[in-house]
Amino acid sequence: MTKRLDVEAAIKQLPEREVRDLAKWLQDYLNEIWDRQIEADLASGKLDHLMAQAEAEIAAESVRDLDGVLRNG
Repeated sequence: MTKRLDVEAAIKQLPEREVRDLAKWLQDYLNEIWDRQIEADLASGKLDHLMAQAEAEIAAESVRDLDGVLRNG
């Protein structure tokens, strides 16, 4: 069962509760992959220019507080 279509067919045979549990597991797994990628990008310096840009904007006070943005739409 290595092909995606085989996996999809197997999932369709599961009870709804198991599908929901699988979906949660899959989202957690994707989150872990994302975290590892971000950590690797940070360690390699790939995000240095973005960090420098953010720091410059903070220093220039050209950013808004997130709470204020969310409250005011």
